[in-house]
Amino acid sequence: MKTHSASKITKDTPFQGHACNGFLMIFISILLIAAGIAFVYIAETYETAIGSAVYSILCTAAILLFIISPVLLIGLMILEPNQARAMVFFGKYRGTFTRTGFFWVNPFYSKKKVSLRARNINVDPIKVNDRNGNPILVGLILVWKVEDVYKAIFEIDTQNIAINKEGIMTALESFVRVQSDAALRQVAGNYAYDNLGIEQADTITLRSGGDTINSELVEKLNERLEMAGISVLEARINYLAYAPEIAAVMLRRQQAEAIISAREKIVEGAVSMVQMALKEIADKDIVELDEAKKAAMVSNLLVVLCADESAQPVLNTGSLYQ
Repeated sequence: MKTHSASKITKDTPFQGHACNGFLMIFISILLIAAGIAFVYIAETYETAIGSAVYSILCTAAILLFIISPVLLIGLMILEPNQARAMVFFGKYRGTFTRTGFFWVNPFYSKKKVSLRARNINVDPIKVNDRNGNPILVGLILVWKVEDVYKAIFEIDTQNIAINKEGIMTALESFVRVQSDAALRQVAGNYAYDNLGIEQADTITLRSGGDTINSELVEKLNERLEMAGISVLEARINYLAYAPEIAAVMLRRQQAEAIISAREKIVEGAVSMVQMALKEIADKDIVELDEAKKAAMVSNLLVVLCADESAQPVLNTGSLYQ
């Protein structure tokens, strides 16, 4: 039966021990100290009357009370909302205490405090090769919290991961940073930084992926952090840029694409305006133009409309056919 009970406590479970009101135990400790003082007073005042045997008993009882009272106070603990304590009794996990307030438990319990509140981590930009092999810099910000106290403390080596002995939460944050770096490299390597041409216009990229990329990041992070009882609530790429060694080249490529796109719009608009001009001339019977004159007019209008600089007009003072 004991073996079965022990095997059940392999994950986060409620505290199985007894806890009582902390203020009550403070009052009891004060009474014990007062009783010890009273025993010493009685023993010293009535030493001759009570005899040596009773004197020794009173002194021994007073000493025990003075020792027990401070030991009892070790069992006091305060728990705020969204905090938990893993209770360990001589190496045996006895459950997780999550009730908020001021309590007293067996002073021989080891009480490992863990925060269940949401925390932010801003992962500094790291250099990664995207799907096309281009070196890029990508950063991440995520929101995480502890969901399983047992895993957070006992499934990973928090004692050795902790930096400067600052506690379990520092160890967990260090663990999250390392795993976030690995997950970010994995996801960023599956996508291109940006589309390289029209044939890739519908392809999801790091720049255009948005919620799709972020959702995949959350999924990969939760897979990696599940072993530590940590849940990622949100993860987003907050920094994305080409690495310095190729940034200038990629900037020129983007400028060329912008120029080409602008030229396409200009030509499209110019052709539409020429077509409209020819149609208006024909509909209003302003002048009759043969095919050669129409071609010349189209050529001149396209030069004027598509040129980077303003055209210099040349006035024809002779015949139209000169």
